[in-house]
Amino acid sequence: MSVSKKIRVGIVAGGQSSEHEISCISAGGVLAAIDRERYEPVLIGITKSGQWVIPPDNQKLAIENGVLPEIVGGLEKHAEEAIEGLDVLFPILHGPYGEDGTFQGLCEMLGISYVGSGVLASAVAMDKSFAKSIFSSVGLSVAAGIVVNSAKGVDASHLKYPLFVKPARGGSSRGTTKVKDPSSLQSAIEEALEYDSKVLIESAVLGREIECAVLDIDGVATASPLAEIVIVGNHEFYDFEAKYLDGSTQVVHPDDLPAQTYKAIQDSAVAAFEALGCKSLARVDFFLSDGEIVINELNTMPGFTSTSVFPKLWQQAGVSYTELISRLISSAL
Repeated sequence: MSVSKKIRVGIVAGGQSSEHEISCISAGGVLAAIDRERYEPVLIGITKSGQWVIPPDNQKLAIENGVLPEIVGGLEKHAEEAIEGLDVLFPILHGPYGEDGTFQGLCEMLGISYVGSGVLASAVAMDKSFAKSIFSSVGLSVAAGIVVNSAKGVDASHLKYPLFVKPARGGSSRGTTKVKDPSSLQSAIEEALEYDSKVLIESAVLGREIECAVLDIDGVATASPLAEIVIVGNHEFYDFEAKYLDGSTQVVHPDDLPAQTYKAIQDSAVAAFEALGCKSLARVDFFLSDGEIVINELNTMPGFTSTSVFPKLWQQAGVSYTELISRLISSAL
């Protein structure tokens, strides 16, 4: 009896962005849940300095005693060496140099299949200022805002306070500040500039935070059930600590939404996915404000632990975490 050869999957973790640690946690989730009857996973690490390594067997990929994991060493490799003999890559990289088209371009040049959107969709989705223009062009509502490259001489007088100031190409709310009055604006811009040379200033949208996961199923962009993010701690907004460190957020099903509104949010998620030319997967974040659906952003490689929003939404639809991983790998191949 012949034994079918397992597909070798490179799980790429870490990276050079401020979301390095979150990438490690997501990779730990995938390594724990991947179907090892079908796949042979190989962990590939990218350090914060950009060095590709094969991490040691005892590489930590979870938060332990409040300490975030990090790829700091291992057997150093060139990119071509690291992927040698692999069939497909699962780049669980968040933020710049991983989710912004850079890594995807490298995969295209090296001729290896990979999970996720292509170069252009990844780049546009990562840059919120470009993505907003495309969302608007297909009829989706976006928050009022401006883009700046300096903290000096910024005129935001036409925007309604409170404002959110954030890196245009950041993630996990790193470098994001809620600004309640003009006196705090300059310092907030300076903080965001530490993460990116381009800063987005937007009027806050007061409303419920609703998220939808989109999955490419047999070539058709399909929306998941919805989730609502409820902050139960004393956070001003859904910031990095609320998301990952202190358990002060809850993900609940917004079953009180009118059916028409529920479906409209799902349709908007698919419309955003298709407008950017995405493939494979994305999480689309919305605000529901006085009945108006306002798109916040689209993430082409959302957090991917078993407790992250994207897998949890598909679990509601009957797709297990392990099966979700298998579908994404099969789609990439």
